[in-house]
Amino acid sequence: MAKIYDVAAYILDKQGKMTTMKLQKLVYYCQAWSLVWEEKPIFNSPFEAWANGPVAPQLYHEHKGAYHISSIYRGNSSNLTDTDKNTIDAVLEFYGNKSSQWLSDLTHQEQPWISARKGYSPGERSSQVISLASMHEYYDSL
Repeated sequence: MAKIYDVAAYILDKQGKMTTMKLQKLVYYCQAWSLVWEEKPIFNSPFEAWANGPVAPQLYHEHKGAYHISSIYRGNSSNLTDTDKNTIDAVLEFYGNKSSQWLSDLTHQEQPWISARKGYSPGERSSQVISLASMHEYYDSL
């Protein structure tokens, strides 16, 4: 199974420099759609329901303090299968040209993030995990 860093590296290879917030959201959508299309996660790192949308803490610690990012030191896109790459390519085709704010706003309208944020005020910190089951159920219904 790929690592979250491998997925992030592939995204950056394909799209180039971007905001860290956009990278987080694209990686999130890769996970979500892999759960639907392949019926399995593309990597094993969890996402938490942070105030600005889903964030994978493992990836966050890799780019913490940066606003833009162009590479992931630990990532190696050659670790991805053709199926992984097809999933990521499909996600990038749909979401890749969207802004980080647009992607964040979209996640705020979607049930997995909303459910995990239940009981938290809009700007309040949260480390609630967005479950794979909630992601699969929601995106499979679209």
